[in-house]
Amino acid sequence: MELFELTAFELSNKLSAGEVSAREVTEAFLNRISSVEDNVQAYVTVTKDEALKQADAVDEARKAGEKLSPIAGIPLALKDNMCTTGVETTCSSKILRGFLPPYNATVVEKLNDAGAVVTGKVNLDEFAMGSSTENSGFFTTHNPWDLSAVPGGSSGGSTAAVAAGEAAWALGSDTGGSIRQPAAFCGVVGLKPTYGRVSRYGLIAFASSLDQIGPITRDVRDAATLLTAISGYDPRDSTSVNLEVPDYARSLTGDIKGKRIGVPREYFAQGVEGSVADAVKAAIAKLTELGAIAEEISLPHSEYALPTYYILAPAEASSNLARYDGVRFGHRTARATNYVDLFEKTREEGFGAEVKQRIMIGTYALSAGYYDAFYIKAQQVRTLIKRDFDTAFEKYDAIVSPTAPTVAFPIGERSNDPLAMKLSDVLTIPANMAGIPAISIPCGFSNGLPIGLQIMAPAFAEETLLQIAYAYEQSTEWHRQRPKL
Repeated sequence: MELFELTAFELSNKLSAGEVSAREVTEAFLNRISSVEDNVQAYVTVTKDEALKQADAVDEARKAGEKLSPIAGIPLALKDNMCTTGVETTCSSKILRGFLPPYNATVVEKLNDAGAVVTGKVNLDEFAMGSSTENSGFFTTHNPWDLSAVPGGSSGGSTAAVAAGEAAWALGSDTGGSIRQPAAFCGVVGLKPTYGRVSRYGLIAFASSLDQIGPITRDVRDAATLLTAISGYDPRDSTSVNLEVPDYARSLTGDIKGKRIGVPREYFAQGVEGSVADAVKAAIAKLTELGAIAEEISLPHSEYALPTYYILAPAEASSNLARYDGVRFGHRTARATNYVDLFEKTREEGFGAEVKQRIMIGTYALSAGYYDAFYIKAQQVRTLIKRDFDTAFEKYDAIVSPTAPTVAFPIGERSNDPLAMKLSDVLTIPANMAGIPAISIPCGFSNGLPIGLQIMAPAFAEETLLQIAYAYEQSTEWHRQRPKL
């Protein structure tokens, strides 16, 4: 196999054994980017020179006998909504074109300290608002399994880069499924940690009570390794939780005998394609073969998660995006005649249609006379959704379901059908509402396109999540499949 086809764990072993250098590994991925990027279009910015410098520094440290992190020297892509000092950070929005952050996000600091090689910043739906990466202000990313299909969203650039071999692993952000849904569409592993497990400092906010950074990788072991590297308390993030970070790789025992798994009937309702439901049911059968106990359960308020999300998330977005006014950073209109004009025309020119729509919805939901009817009511429903999970986890170790109701759909198919587009996230949103960890792993194919299995666990039970995911993964071959580009 080529270097760009290997997992991060395999690359780390080769680096440790001296079989290859970090520069050779990095050059292999940079060459891969040059070879396939015109078709995939995952990257907004490729940081070739900086990546090679980072690789050389790792090689020098290894020659000097320093003890290195398991992520040292391994190429990684960053979703372009994480601040990087001196490297353009755009959120794939015209309003942030040319913005060079004066500081790094905490996760970027952690990666730099561990010796990761960052190959660049990857595409997303503008400000992480979308399910297909078609809402990017720049271009649409393509699914490596079928270049006429979407990669999912909003972390479509991250998942496409990993699936295409343009990065060994990547970071994405997940507000309503933006790591897991594209991971399912692209046949890779995507993990949304518990809210508060990974610092959001330096993540450009969409919806602050829902956003969470997480790993996108080729297999579960890599996800465990990268999660360990980025997790931990950060006093600069007021929602960061001060809990010890375990070495998540130690949970990968392969033994899940006696684990109790709930299968929510609501997650197999109308709208879930038959091939997807069949693949997930086969995966559940495999888990029971491995010793788990699976039983049907009900999460009755999950059916309200989608409308609740589309009140709460836009409400928070309308507040968070008020800072883009043409005064402090980013795009500034050349047509303004006064301050109000500056504000209005800058936002008119800089924001795309989806972002404008969500700002307007959120502003309406927060306005006088509607705050109680919409925003407060949605918060109350969110509490009911969380209580459903709390009750289920009193009896079950994990909950499993499809990640998305369908496989990746053709580019343009849902562009004029906003409801169908938003329904792509109907099965992932509840985990964000409850703040619990969830992972998507490959579990099959339909018409040549990957299907994702979603596993959810109680808050801060990432070890359980990874243990079950790893046991399933090691008993199947889905994660070894690679798209032919």
